[in-house]
Amino acid sequence: MKLTVVGCSGSFPSADSPCSSYLVEAGGYRVVLDLGNGALGALQKYVSIYDIDAVLLSHLHADHCVDLCAYWVARNYRAEGCPDPMPVYGPAGTAARLARAYDMPENPGMKEVFEFRTLTPGRFDLGPLRIDVAQVNHPVDAFAFRLEHGGRSLVYSGDTGESADLVELARDTDLFLCEAAYLDGRDTYRAVHLNGREAGEHATAAGARRLVLTHIPPWTDAELNRRDAAAAYAGPVDLARPGAVYRL
Repeated sequence: MKLTVVGCSGSFPSADSPCSSYLVEAGGYRVVLDLGNGALGALQKYVSIYDIDAVLLSHLHADHCVDLCAYWVARNYRAEGCPDPMPVYGPAGTAARLARAYDMPENPGMKEVFEFRTLTPGRFDLGPLRIDVAQVNHPVDAFAFRLEHGGRSLVYSGDTGESADLVELARDTDLFLCEAAYLDGRDTYRAVHLNGREAGEHATAAGARRLVLTHIPPWTDAELNRRDAAAAYAGPVDLARPGAVYRL
């Protein structure tokens, strides 16, 4: 598998990065995990947007899904004609949420361009990828993903507070792409986000082989979060950067 960080800023785009979006490629198949603010433009640096096979949305907060509206425009009004409907996996209500965001009726809404499929905890195959889905700890329905191919795995936390289910999903994973939006000692709301220390603790509990911190908002000191994670986790810790590539 090849993972490319398209965007990694939390809550709103930074001067250097769009919001959450990650391109995963395996066996000629391409899937995008989340498509937050500004991500569609950045995605075009790495792949044709008409060569994407599926999109997985972890949840329906705008910084993870809103650029699907722009993607609908790009596909629906393509000069060469609209491509066949593309699978979009998301929480229940995804089609209605995105239709409202674009101020259109739910029916047909975006359903002629995207084939919406509802996520639930469990396992399914997507092209050559095996996908495991776990519900995580966020104020709205939110999911984390484990992708496996060729004996290797990566796990993407989506947005979550402390989560035993996330630890199990990330068990022995080769790469754990984990949110760390909060700053330890400053942000105290529970069941919303992790801080760097907690991300490190989750990686340690899971036995993950590599930790990559993501979804850090512009107002949070990313390097401090990295140090906090490294104090709680003995493996390699990276900060997600736009354009960073990880090969598994």
